[in-house]
Amino acid sequence: MAKSAFRVKPYKHPRLKFVVRSKVSGRWERKFFTTKADAQTFVRLKEIDLLNQGREGVSFPTWLRVMAERENERLKPFGKTLSDAVDFFLRHLEATANSVSLGQAKDELVENRRGSGASARYCYDLGIRIGRFCADFPDRRVAEISTADVDAWLASLALAPVTRNTFRRDLRTLFAFAMTRRYCADNPVAQTTKAKEIGGEIEILTVAQTARLLETADSLTIPFWTIGAFAGLRRAEIERLDWKQIDLESNLIEVKARNSKTATRRLVTIQPNLAAWLAPFQKIRGNVAPDNLRKLTEDDRERAGLRSGWPQNALRHSFGSYHLAHFNDAAALALQMGNSPAIIFSHYRALVKPKDAARYWQIFPAAAGEKVVSFSTARQ
Repeated sequence: MAKSAFRVKPYKHPRLKFVVRSKVSGRWERKFFTTKADAQTFVRLKEIDLLNQGREGVSFPTWLRVMAERENERLKPFGKTLSDAVDFFLRHLEATANSVSLGQAKDELVENRRGSGASARYCYDLGIRIGRFCADFPDRRVAEISTADVDAWLASLALAPVTRNTFRRDLRTLFAFAMTRRYCADNPVAQTTKAKEIGGEIEILTVAQTARLLETADSLTIPFWTIGAFAGLRRAEIERLDWKQIDLESNLIEVKARNSKTATRRLVTIQPNLAAWLAPFQKIRGNVAPDNLRKLTEDDRERAGLRSGWPQNALRHSFGSYHLAHFNDAAALALQMGNSPAIIFSHYRALVKPKDAARYWQIFPAAAGEKVVSFSTARQ
């Protein structure tokens, strides 16, 4: 039989007459008793524990063992261990200690995206949307934001589902970035509720509305309106477009990857009527879109009687609809618009009658250098 690890010895003390010395896991421990019988009883109980649990069990405090067993049982339904729980909590503590304000994280994200080559427009919009969230949580650090906080904030936005989901996407980007900087342990946006987007019907401009808009538009905005209506570029793509990317000799507009929503380069065919509209501007250099574009286009719509009820993405949707009805080539249209053929069919098929499409592509300026539309081909 192995020699006991416990020793009962007399002890010189007015009241405590015996001491039990033990060496467990390399450490000496002492416990004092008033009688030898009490000390021997303690030794017998400890030796029983030693036999039942081994030396490591004796050195493990009872309260800690009980806690470990209890917490381990609580973790079992989730397939996790105490080590998993400790690792998770340590990440949380580290993130809390390292966290920064929402505003600082937002500034760092925007700067990171700018340095990675993101467009100025994207960085501006990202900063504006995330900045709105930061303004509503001015005293909070990144690690202190919960899923419930984000969900409640998104629900409070009086915005259309698509726009709300855009805010959600940008916030998810913010917290994903923050995780790489160890400002938070997880992404609270990942578990938030995405708004249900109910696709509405595509609305387009009629031939008469398009003609009236071009007839009354400021000469500075003619390129913007006609490239949108007859080449289908997105508004942001036109705003980033330079005249060097418009080749009237080859009848092509180059949408550079850095200016495209899909970050891919594409070439768009310049139809004859668009070439006629752009001919007076072919010697101009610099940006296609004029300064103060928003104010100028709002004034144009006001003069054309189109200020209210303006369809979303009116120019691009009109281009897609009239192009598919007239040229009947979904694959070519998909390439020029930077979409898939499936999107082209689901959005633009059967929205326009062929005779209206033929008239749309005959909307020409009355004469070179003039902006008055010839209504002989664009009448209602």
